[in-house]
Amino acid sequence: MSLGLYVSVPFCRTKCSYCNFASDVFSRAVFERYVERVAADITQAGEIAEQMGGLFENSVDSIFLGGGTPTILDIAQLARLFVTISQTFVVESDAEITVECAPGTLTPAMIEAFQRCGVNRVSLGVQSFVDKEAAAVGRQHKRAAVLEDVAHLRASGIENINIDLIAGLPHQTPQSWQFSVAEAVALGAPHVSVYMLEVDDDSRLGRELMAGGSKYHAHFVPNDELTADFYETACQRLNAAGVCQYEISNFARPGMESRHNLKYWTRQPYLGFGVDAHSMLRGSGKREPVRFSTPDSLEEYVAGAPLKRIPVSKTAALEETFFLGLRLAAGVDLKNVAADFGQSEVHRFTETISEFVDLGLLECEGDVIRLTGRGRLLSNEVFERFILCGADTPVRRL
Repeated sequence: MSLGLYVSVPFCRTKCSYCNFASDVFSRAVFERYVERVAADITQAGEIAEQMGGLFENSVDSIFLGGGTPTILDIAQLARLFVTISQTFVVESDAEITVECAPGTLTPAMIEAFQRCGVNRVSLGVQSFVDKEAAAVGRQHKRAAVLEDVAHLRASGIENINIDLIAGLPHQTPQSWQFSVAEAVALGAPHVSVYMLEVDDDSRLGRELMAGGSKYHAHFVPNDELTADFYETACQRLNAAGVCQYEISNFARPGMESRHNLKYWTRQPYLGFGVDAHSMLRGSGKREPVRFSTPDSLEEYVAGAPLKRIPVSKTAALEETFFLGLRLAAGVDLKNVAADFGQSEVHRFTETISEFVDLGLLECEGDVIRLTGRGRLLSNEVFERFILCGADTPVRRL
């Protein structure tokens, strides 16, 4: 089975106020040391897989450089990562190769480098087409830069473009949100990701909200109900435009779904490199899959801190099958789950499924269960109950 590769580039020009990822603004002096370490890990991928008890497969059908902002690297550094991958793995001819980009960072030289490296998909962190909203959370680009980037990418032959949008940004209104969604549709983007703003308590915006202050435009953040309305509006507008929802936060024209992200949701093997990168490999022999991750601190990672190994039990694998599969519009086929884990294991979830159907959060079609529209809004509640189901925890009424 072909692997997916994820490479974390945790460097940003600015830190968004809502962000609590393992990315930040660092001196360019550390970039070369970081690329050196990542390249060394890629080269040693086979040994790492063996040490972790996973099955190493060197055929790759998806590569994803995420961040942070990978395009903040020098072109030579970016190219080195791709060269090292091609020297270590067999990259399939039709592999999906994605780079996340901050609008305004795509110089002509960078786009030329993409072409040389085989990049065929770009994900633009737009978040909002309204300049005031983007600036309020620390984004440095303007709407005009997004339009220019899309035009330049298409001129270079890169048509597979994702637009990231966030519902619930400070200053966002129903009218401004509809404008952002309409702009994504008008651009003809084949893929759109829509996230509802989740303000982490450890982010700058989260701390300000908890304190009841006004820094970072905290007093202009829409409430949860309005943010949910924004999300539902996006679902309606995008589906009507033929950019159909295939996952809770992701929409695509037919055949343009993110092959890399589908690996996560369908529990296919992938390897992650860099700060706070996660991996899941099939277990060698007949063992269950194994997960492992790198440190979430740049200093610890560059210093060579050890990986954290997380064995996946049969129970955990079953729970993952449900809560990851339910993210997808296709849902979970109980017949397939029974074939993989046994009918008795599926029966453990029968009462939970029935209660969620009664609550209007799940729907059944033959052997397939999937989230309803309301279920997608309350998906975390649903997933939590599936994880706790094995402990005979009753479903809490929502």
